[in-house]
Amino acid sequence: MKISCFSTQPYDREYLESASRKTPIEWDFLETGLTAKTAILAAGSLAVCCFVNDTLDRETLVALRAVGVKGLALRSAGYNHVDLVACQELGLRVGRVPAYSPHAVAEHTIALLLTLNRKLHKAYNRVREGNFSLHGLMGFDMHGKTVGVVGTGKIGSIVVDILRGFGCHVLGHDPVPSRTDIEYVDLPFLLKASRVVTLHLPLTPESHHLMDRGTFAAMPPEAILVNTSRGALVDTRAAIDSLKSGHLGGLAIDVYEEEADLFFRDLSDTVIRDDVFARLLSFPNVLISGHQAFFTGEALKAIADVTVENVMCFAEDRSLGDNEVRFEAK
Repeated sequence: MKISCFSTQPYDREYLESASRKTPIEWDFLETGLTAKTAILAAGSLAVCCFVNDTLDRETLVALRAVGVKGLALRSAGYNHVDLVACQELGLRVGRVPAYSPHAVAEHTIALLLTLNRKLHKAYNRVREGNFSLHGLMGFDMHGKTVGVVGTGKIGSIVVDILRGFGCHVLGHDPVPSRTDIEYVDLPFLLKASRVVTLHLPLTPESHHLMDRGTFAAMPPEAILVNTSRGALVDTRAAIDSLKSGHLGGLAIDVYEEEADLFFRDLSDTVIRDDVFARLLSFPNVLISGHQAFFTGEALKAIADVTVENVMCFAEDRSLGDNEVRFEAK
């Protein structure tokens, strides 16, 4: 049973091969991303295994169905990049990994926040150069600060627990509140009251560019924004304007709305052609990691295990349960 795995990294291959050792799966690992042009590479495959930056629009899905593909096994929780209407029309099943390791992303969120606040990235480079000056490295105590958590699902809820351990006052915003030990407020109030805001919600038409010029202006001066969820939750140009004006105190991101042409590859010997991203890199109060929040051994094992199970459900025409994604008309 052939499965074409697109956007493959060495670690994907290692964990998927280990998880599928006792199955009839035969992987065709491809480094290239999935697009309408590369879909032909999946000829003869029961399903394709895709990542968040693969293109799964109608044109690509039609091309996949034309070469016999019957299912999409997403190596991710998010599925905003999938045209579910086209999948339904074409009879393509979609399986995802809804909760691989919420602790991995939550802990990385806090790591970004602490690093940016206490200037650890700058201190590391200084010390290696023999510079032990503390000038410009001052941060603030997290204890007693108000932190707004937008989205309190599995990941956001763990972030809440960590922040409460620091002694923070946590405000939550979520259409479906899941906690009884924090105060839920509307978004304008959360933005106005929080020293730090961290985003943990899915990308939907309603949440696209949730952080725009208006919402940045609503934040108090020198507040910090952290985003480890989806890049397009933040209007990057609006963030740059807020940073330039000195209003936004800091930005820590693991995701970027145009990351598909950048992340998961070594571009150290090339010129970055994305002028917006290059501008972000120029700010001393911006910290960026390349979509690595999920990147722990525990998370990769969970992703591989669930992905293999989804593929076997495709093969045996079994229900995927909560892992299956379907179009639901509103």
